[in-house]
Amino acid sequence: MALRSDWFPALAAFESAARHQNFAHAAEELHLTASAVSHHVRKLESRLGVALFTRHARGVALTAEGRRLADVASAAIHDLDGAMQELRSRREDAHTVRLTTLHSFAYTWLVPRLGDFADAHPDIRLRVDTEIALTRFDNVGPDLGIRHGPGRWPRLSAIHLMDESLFPVAAPSMPGLDRVRTAADVASLPLVADLGHQGWHDWFRTNEVHGARFDERFVFSDSTDMLRAAAFGLGAALARERIVAPWLASGQLRRLPGDPMPGRYAYHVVYPAHRRPRTAVRRVIDWLVAQAAD
Repeated sequence: MALRSDWFPALAAFESAARHQNFAHAAEELHLTASAVSHHVRKLESRLGVALFTRHARGVALTAEGRRLADVASAAIHDLDGAMQELRSRREDAHTVRLTTLHSFAYTWLVPRLGDFADAHPDIRLRVDTEIALTRFDNVGPDLGIRHGPGRWPRLSAIHLMDESLFPVAAPSMPGLDRVRTAADVASLPLVADLGHQGWHDWFRTNEVHGARFDERFVFSDSTDMLRAAAFGLGAALARERIVAPWLASGQLRRLPGDPMPGRYAYHVVYPAHRRPRTAVRRVIDWLVAQAAD
């Protein structure tokens, strides 16, 4: 006997009634009336020529034939539901891109530009993860990363995003700032620092300030915290050009005398070398590169 599509409503009603052992509960689950569920079950029994339930005053109970059909119907519906969930998940995953980067870069460079991204790509859902530790790009890891470094990492493809420079900044209200006229004068200020690859020693050397004695009063693992400390007047900070831009634009920090120091490393977009970027990922890469060029 061929299973026609008009059997499906009756089978769905039967499976729910068998699971609940109650027509009223099945009706509630299926948004039907109890009489409609009963009608579907009787229609199925008529077509099969067997009784699927025994009726009694307190409800219904499956017959042996009903139990056999219930087991098969439940398994089939479970498999169908799993397949549809997987297909739906794949469709959603196709439009979701997972990106990992440093908190400082996300806070000061990426987030202010995400409005433009939403306008340009309204169909893409971006999941941004920020952490200091290097993320593993395995089969369940992120699709993309933005890393600050030399541009060469094992098993990763890297696309150059932008270079940077470093220079000192401080809060306009910081005491003693009016006496700072040269790069050498910066050494007289209290200083704050982060754990970057280049620090105050490198900047003073670039500006030919030799033998400078300076006080790194606070050292932070995150560049954003260092800049916040500088904005609160705790010390001058050696800031990366791309990270400090919003703080300068808002007037919370101002640039101090001295030449900028070229960054030893640059920002790169990275992705697993073994995994060809899908369409949505490629569109995010192109957008990032365009934003960096601007």
